[in-house]
Amino acid sequence: MAIITAQDTTLLIVDFQVRLMPAIDEGAAAIANARRLVDAATLFRVSTLFTEQNPKGLGPTVPELAPDESRVFRKTTFDAGRTPGFEHRLGEDNAVVIAGCEAHVCVLQTALGLAEKGRRVFVVRDAVGSRRPESKEAGLLRMARNGVEIVTTEMVVFEWLGDAANPRFKDAVALIK
Repeated sequence: MAIITAQDTTLLIVDFQVRLMPAIDEGAAAIANARRLVDAATLFRVSTLFTEQNPKGLGPTVPELAPDESRVFRKTTFDAGRTPGFEHRLGEDNAVVIAGCEAHVCVLQTALGLAEKGRRVFVVRDAVGSRRPESKEAGLLRMARNGVEIVTTEMVVFEWLGDAANPRFKDAVALIK
């Protein structure tokens, strides 16, 4: 797989929902890193989409991420790709950078579904979570074995940045510190 470029990437924030996050191991850290990714996406003009799994039961996206309603897909399927209209919004050939919960359920099924359809998929290890650490690790391992690249928040930000001479360098570095 290639470098993650801002020009051909969509950021996907999966199911960071108010009733789910208190049960997620190290959920606050995952939310903080997802916020960094959303801010970096704004800085580099990367399209961002959000999903909410069964929002009647799990509630809306956490306020820390405060998505614009026009970018939220509400779903009952675990693979977001099965939601009508979802793939069209990703951009025709865009790679997909995924952060979200739970790593071994909705993140896993969405990532594998997109990869199976030929998309380049990157899952952000420090911006995903599960209720149990072993479930997160098993999900990440399974995704990696099936062609999904496992990356970190900092890797994504610096790949989107691309060059220390980029005029947005100081703003990007401020997101990481």
